[in-house]
Amino acid sequence: MLNIGDKAPNFTLPDKDGNNVSLSDFLGKKVIVYFYPKDNTPGCTKQACGFSESIQEFENNNTVVIGISKDSQKSHQNFTQKHDLKIILLSDIDRQAIEAYGVWQEKKLYGKVSMGIVRTTFVVDENGNIEKIFDKVKAAQNPEETLDYIKG
Repeated sequence: MLNIGDKAPNFTLPDKDGNNVSLSDFLGKKVIVYFYPKDNTPGCTKQACGFSESIQEFENNNTVVIGISKDSQKSHQNFTQKHDLKIILLSDIDRQAIEAYGVWQEKKLYGKVSMGIVRTTFVVDENGNIEKIFDKVKAAQNPEETLDYIKG
């Protein structure tokens, strides 16, 4: 897992339309990079909709919001359309960023152990360094707590 003050690992991943998006594209802005398990599941939908509903406030505070999961571009297209999402969603099918950020971990669900994405949100500062890490994220509260942090 990364620590506050570390250089945020750069990534280049496709968005829902197949355009490559890199973390380094946003130097000079704060970037919320949040990792979530799966499109169209209840918690992930609440989290994405919460970030999307607050996108204007994030933008007013010079902040970009990027959600990353292992879902395909097509899945992201459907998820975005279905919920009218205004945030950037990136597909990390090969787990390039997921592994670099240390969020691919062992998870337990109903006593069953498996590997998966542990919901985690990173705030990357204007210089590309990790400024804040929200781990043990509660999906529904995460957008608001992140916005509160950004607004200081």
